[in-house]
Amino acid sequence: MALDALTARERLDATFDAGTMQPLFAQIMGHDPLAFPGYMDKLAAQQQKTGMVEALLCAQGEICGMRAVVCVLDGGFFMGSMGTAVGEMAARAIEFARDNALPLVIFSASGGARMQEGILSLMQMAKTAAAIEDFKARGGLYISVLTHPTTGGVIASFASLGDIMLAEPGALIGFAGPRVIEQTIGQTLPEGFQRSEFQQAHGFVDRIVTRDEMKAVLAQLLRLHGYGKGGARA
Repeated sequence: MALDALTARERLDATFDAGTMQPLFAQIMGHDPLAFPGYMDKLAAQQQKTGMVEALLCAQGEICGMRAVVCVLDGGFFMGSMGTAVGEMAARAIEFARDNALPLVIFSASGGARMQEGILSLMQMAKTAAAIEDFKARGGLYISVLTHPTTGGVIASFASLGDIMLAEPGALIGFAGPRVIEQTIGQTLPEGFQRSEFQQAHGFVDRIVTRDEMKAVLAQLLRLHGYGKGGARA
């Protein structure tokens, strides 16, 4: 059973040490590149509802004294969908982590690409994946945390590229949902198909982590990979 959703701000507060969080690239806002009817009104309504300017929040801060960059997709903002603003913000946060030799943690929760931005939204898959690969090629540590649900273009790009893949219990993880797959192939899927536990059993997820242990697990992984106080790597 999937856990109740957390907002992006709640997730950041639970991950960073108190008083250490510094927002990154919060000035990047969504726009309407295709003049899609009604899109700007819907975007304004999402901003009013959530208090966020876009579906992604990025920040730097300390996790048990170790500096890191953390990004969080908020499923309450257009289902955490990835448009041009989300892709740009993610790419810049990845580059910031690279340039400052900091570990990167991304919490994903998404319905996929944002249809109102068409092919420009889909282009963010390649953009973010390229940024992650450059970050990793330069020795960066990327921990991907999959929460409920992580689907579509997000799982087909940066969410699936972690050096370490963590997931919350019961999260739906996959490109298309199980109903779509069943209708397409005309077969009944296995019990629990695409849930975190199924993905771990089949090697896609390294560990399922509950919320009350998430910060401690992240800190342990940072220490094991040589990060110390302030984010310096041994």
